[in-house]
Amino acid sequence: MTSLLDRYADKIQGVLSCYDRVVLQGTLPGLCYAGGMTAYLASKQVRIFDYAKFAEPLREQLRENAERLAAEAGVEIEFIKRPKGFRKEERICEVLAQRGNDPGLVHILSAMEEVYLV
Repeated sequence: MTSLLDRYADKIQGVLSCYDRVVLQGTLPGLCYAGGMTAYLASKQVRIFDYAKFAEPLREQLRENAERLAAEAGVEIEFIKRPKGFRKEERICEVLAQRGNDPGLVHILSAMEEVYLV
């Protein structure tokens, strides 16, 4: 697997050392609202009601990749049944207290809408 630094070397202007984590966030401006997603699906000849079927292969790829990462790191995927009010930071602190602060994948949280790799 190509490292993040190698993959984006032409876009990186500097590197911090001794950081304990990196949080990457982003958005897809053309898809992050109902009208944008509807237009995207229409461009692919997918009816809005067929979205679940359209997205299923992508969902499966994400799930399989998360399972592979979990197996490689020796961690279990924790399904969050009621994500409302759930504090990810608190749960990760609990996991770190058990496993220690060693580098690598700490935990994987899964909810109905999202998968969190920490």
